[in-house]
Amino acid sequence: MNQYPLLGPVIALVAWSLVMLVWLAVKRAPFMKSRAKMPPGVRGADMPPGPHNWPAHNYMHLMEQPTLFYAVVLALVAMGEQEPLNVTLAWGYTALRIAHSVWQSTVNVLPVRFALFALSSLCLLALTVHAAAHWLHS
Repeated sequence: MNQYPLLGPVIALVAWSLVMLVWLAVKRAPFMKSRAKMPPGVRGADMPPGPHNWPAHNYMHLMEQPTLFYAVVLALVAMGEQEPLNVTLAWGYTALRIAHSVWQSTVNVLPVRFALFALSSLCLLALTVHAAAHWLHS
């Protein structure tokens, strides 16, 4: 049995973020080739909206809230708090963020995307409450 089961979801989400980085590059590559003479300083955010940007938008999302997930999971590991419920919540968060990525990068219908985000946020909230409770009681 792995001594640090909570690190699995962290490693998986980091790996998924790298998958999304490749996905955004692949989706934007044809657009970038057709715009070879773009002015200096143009950013991806300056590109016209459309499905070619959806993976990039999701990649940015993976650089935002998941940083809180990484912090709270590492805090739980440092405190030795690796109960099965926390491991399940961490894997739930990771699975929901991956589902959110796939949905946002392909279909991108907001109500479903928001539901996936809200459910993952509940997992993060529960992990945070568990970390705070453990820290306060130790």
